[in-house]
Amino acid sequence: MINNTASLDLVEFVETKILPKYANFDKAHNMEHVTRVIRNSMALARTTGADVNMVYVIAAYHDLGMSGPRAIHHITGGKLLMQDMRLRKWFSESQIKIMKEAVEDHRASASHAPRSMYGKIVAEADRDIDPDIVLRRTVQFGLANYPEKSRDEQWKRFYDHLENKYSNNGYIRLWIPGSENEKKLKALREIIADRHKLLQIFNDIYQQESGE
Repeated sequence: MINNTASLDLVEFVETKILPKYANFDKAHNMEHVTRVIRNSMALARTTGADVNMVYVIAAYHDLGMSGPRAIHHITGGKLLMQDMRLRKWFSESQIKIMKEAVEDHRASASHAPRSMYGKIVAEADRDIDPDIVLRRTVQFGLANYPEKSRDEQWKRFYDHLENKYSNNGYIRLWIPGSENEKKLKALREIIADRHKLLQIFNDIYQQESGE
C-alpha cells in the first residue's frame, strides 16, 4: 500500500535528530533550503505514486553530506543515510539502498540520470528554480565560501555559475516532464540572457547580503 503521508514517529525523528544539522551549513543549504526540498519532494511523491515515507527521508538527508567536502556531499550524504541504523525501524534494506542511491543521484552536475524514480524526485525537488531564490542563493554561496573575493570577483563567479548551470547551454537537467520547474527555468534563462539586467540584480542582492 502506498503511503499518503509520512508516519508521525518518522517525522518526529527527522525533525528532532536530522533537520537541526542543517543549521550548521551555509545559507544556500540551510534549514530553509531543506524544508523547501522536502515540501517539493512530497508534492512530487503524491503525483508520481511514490512511497511518501521514503521520499521524506531522502529529502531530509539529501544535503547532510555538506558536513564534509562539498564536491562529494552527495556521496557522503548517501553513506550517512545508509549507515544510520535508526532508519531500520521504518525501512527494509532494499528500501534503504534505493534511498541511498537517490541521495547520491540528486546532484545537478551528475553525469548520469538518477537510477530510480526516487532519485528523480529529489533531484527535481532540489532544483527549485524560482529565479529570485536561485539568484539570491548564488550570491549567498559566493559570500559564504569565497569571502576573500572582491565585489567584481563575486560578480564574475555569480555570472559564470549561472551561465554554466542554468543557461540554454548549461548542464542542469530536469527529470520529470511538465513540472513547474520547466516554466521557472525558462524565466531564469531569459534573465541570464540579459547581462545588463542580471548585473543590476546582482548588485541589489550583493548589497543586501553583504551590507556594502
